[in-house]
Amino acid sequence: MTSATILGGIAGPVLTPDEAAFFRDADPWGFILFARNAQDPDQLRRLTGDLRAAVGRDCVITVDQEGGRVQRLRAPHWSEWPAPLDQAAAGARAMWLYYHLIGQELRAVGIDSDCAPTLDVAQDGTHPFLRNRCLGTDPATVAAMGRAAADGLLAAGVLPVVKHMPGHGRAQVDSHHGLPTVEADPAALDAIDFAPFRALSDLPMGMTAHIRFPHLDDRPATASPVMIRLIRERIGFDGLLMTDDITMNALSGTEAERAAAAIAAGCDLVLHCNGDVAGMAPVVAAAGAMSHEARRRAEAALALRRAPDAADLAALRAEWQSLAA
Repeated sequence: MTSATILGGIAGPVLTPDEAAFFRDADPWGFILFARNAQDPDQLRRLTGDLRAAVGRDCVITVDQEGGRVQRLRAPHWSEWPAPLDQAAAGARAMWLYYHLIGQELRAVGIDSDCAPTLDVAQDGTHPFLRNRCLGTDPATVAAMGRAAADGLLAAGVLPVVKHMPGHGRAQVDSHHGLPTVEADPAALDAIDFAPFRALSDLPMGMTAHIRFPHLDDRPATASPVMIRLIRERIGFDGLLMTDDITMNALSGTEAERAAAAIAAGCDLVLHCNGDVAGMAPVVAAAGAMSHEARRRAEAALALRRAPDAADLAALRAEWQSLAA
């Protein structure tokens, strides 16, 4: 596997000839889709097939389908899901069902990864952009609900991407617009923010946080060798680690400079989400090809892909509705 160190997006619901040519040459490790790419199930199945044909292999295609505000596939063709934080009180079985049903809908249209679960711990000051996307307000609950969510996705044949490592729950700024800075003591971070990620450190894929912890390092975690080493060593995560979207305003410098800094810090993959292939070209060049370690982690993640479990989806949905009620 000599793929470029990137997951890329496209502009619309159809892969254009220019995009196909770009991806054929760039050979990204995988793709990420958004609402702009999803019109209906038949169209989306064609698109996921065309993306894989462009790179000539069965690459990973992911999406943010958390439920609540962050779900790219929506009614009338897909289910509308309540916010994840509202599901935690229903228990682990309900959370497993919730994400298993999401995963089954994704696999039916050729999507085999979900950027979920969110393992950030919701706290008093958590910014509204994130709070109800979390799975609880204490690390033990978040870890238990996160495990159920990840297991539900895996049983549907969908690779989970835990986020936002090493923890975004204390952020009081939306990292789409600015860089959150968290002044908490490292011991408090370790006991609360980092704990759910440590509990689920065996999972195959993770996403970094564009967040700064000045008591640990002045750089955003995505671009910090100190924080990536903490993720690897203190949290114990040896899965495939992608950045959060490299085009977000929390990061400074050009997109190419951001990508180079993230790879130099120890991230395995750069996530580029805005669908602008012209802007993606210098990012691909800056990120380079996947390292030996990144390829090892990628192959370990791919080895966990499997066909969805056979299931009576109507019965599972009825059970989830009963528990969630």
